Amino acid sequence: MNLFPTFALGNNHHFEMKRFVLVVILSLVVCFVTIDAAGKRSSSSTGLVENPMLWADVPDPDIIRVGDSYYLVSTTMHLMPGAPIMRSRDLKNWETIGYVYDRLTDSPKYDLQNGTVYGRGQWATSLKYHNGRFYVLFAPNEQGAMGDTYIYSAEDPAGEWTLVSRIRHFHDCSLFFDDDNRVYVIYGTGEMMELKPDLSDVIEGSHTQLFQREADETGLLEGSRMIKHNGRYYLLMISHVYAPGRHRREVCYRANDIHGPYEKKTILESDFGGFSYLAQGTIVDSPDGDWYGVMFQDRGGVGRVLTLSPCRWIDGWPMLGDEDGRVPDHVRPLISGEPEKHIICSDDFSSAKLGLHWQWNHNPVNTAWSLTERPGWLRLKTSRVVPNIYLAPNTLTQRMEGPTCSAYVVIDYSHMKDGDCAGFAAFNSETGALALKKTGKIVTLEMNEQTVQLSARDKEVTKAEEKMIEGVSLTKIAPRATKVWLRIDGDFRPGQHGGKDAANFYYSLDGEQWTKIGTTDYRMRFDWQRFFMGSKYSIFCFATKKTGGYIDVDSFTIE
Repeated sequence: MNLFPTFALGNNHHFEMKRFVLVVILSLVVCFVTIDAAGKRSSSSTGLVENPMLWADVPDPDIIRVGDSYYLVSTTMHLMPGAPIMRSRDLKNWETIGYVYDRLTDSPKYDLQNGTVYGRGQWATSLKYHNGRFYVLFAPNEQGAMGDTYIYSAEDPAGEWTLVSRIRHFHDCSLFFDDDNRVYVIYGTGEMMELKPDLSDVIEGSHTQLFQREADETGLLEGSRMIKHNGRYYLLMISHVYAPGRHRREVCYRANDIHGPYEKKTILESDFGGFSYLAQGTIVDSPDGDWYGVMFQDRGGVGRVLTLSPCRWIDGWPMLGDEDGRVPDHVRPLISGEPEKHIICSDDFSSAKLGLHWQWNHNPVNTAWSLTERPGWLRLKTSRVVPNIYLAPNTLTQRMEGPTCSAYVVIDYSHMKDGDCAGFAAFNSETGALALKKTGKIVTLEMNEQTVQLSARDKEVTKAEEKMIEGVSLTKIAPRATKVWLRIDGDFRPGQHGGKDAANFYYSLDGEQWTKIGTTDYRMRFDWQRFFMGSKYSIFCFATKKTGGYIDVDSFTIE
């Protein structure tokens, strides 16, 4: 078979040849990057990383490479387990391989008692590798004494992490091991202290102010990330510039000695994709010697997403972005032939252990959930009488993701008790929920909108409101039914004013025929003063009258 056309070369042969070449080029472009009808991007045939690299809530990144693997840590605040460790071999396919800790126990607020820790907890973790071990350092963002700084270590980042020490609080800090094995923590706005060799505490009297804030730094200067390259020290920081026509940016301070003097340069000042300017992160090299920058960007309801940029060393500065200093639509990283991996996953709950893609809202009550009492199902039991979802233990969450996502759960509600509330939600400080409510012997499904107000000091729930938009009696329309399918579609594509951030809600009695219910295009919101994170798919079950009821969840499916 002849795979190539034969051209009859006449007077128009140049035109015909050009047209053929154009068709071939366009065909190749289509093969490189396609966008399907749902708005999802595909680059599986090329190995290209499409920005955002992770279109989900993965803020405050730190990333390192060990051998041929990249490791990334992010902030998850009030979600447990915390400080997720993610791994990739090509900067495109990421998986969660573990967490640094299972729970935080310094305050009953972590258990949703005497307050909450919404928007607090673990922030801005630093990740390092030194002498065959991995280290993380973070400071919970607490009120008052501001909590301690935790240092953990592990030989295997997918295994158990050991608490090394708890030292004084350091804001947005970076751990740094120098070539002479001296250890430092860089924090705040250019402050540094040396740690004891065993990391048990700081060395008193070692405080250094690395630089003085310049006049153009009118806002916060934080998010420290220190690296060393070719004998020089590079401190990367996010700069919030509060001035007309100015934006957040990533700046870099460099010096030949760790104590200074330092000089500064802006290495990235770019918006991207119709959203605000991006910054805060670090740079990492590939096994082939290429360099990349990983920074986050606020994206509204989905949260703070990660972008990947090329990093070019120009006059000794790590300049991020393309030749024009812009974040590109796609980046060509090392092609490794890795299978497709995700940090957001479906689950049929057939394992005896909960998948690493799940996190609980605050510390879970471990006696009130099970994967073994009914094999192949997740059982969520009521364990405390509470008035609303914001105080309910054992709400199980996964990130929502862009540009669009659709997920559904299958719930057996036959063991709910009078006053119980259970279901599936797009959970945040403003929540859209599909709520199963049992009153007497009647089970009602409603789509409702919920919102919460929190006190500034203890994050206590001072006010929670719930508005039912639409309801249907399952007892009436399906008296013999015990199961229901609940679905939430999310749309985070760019809209007229930032992201669409729209959620739509559906239910089904057979998993095939879906009925829309409630608000059309419910607006998901990001509020840094309350939750400070993107909306999460959440499965919940709580009692408003008396404990003892439960639901069984057959599966969670994301498409």
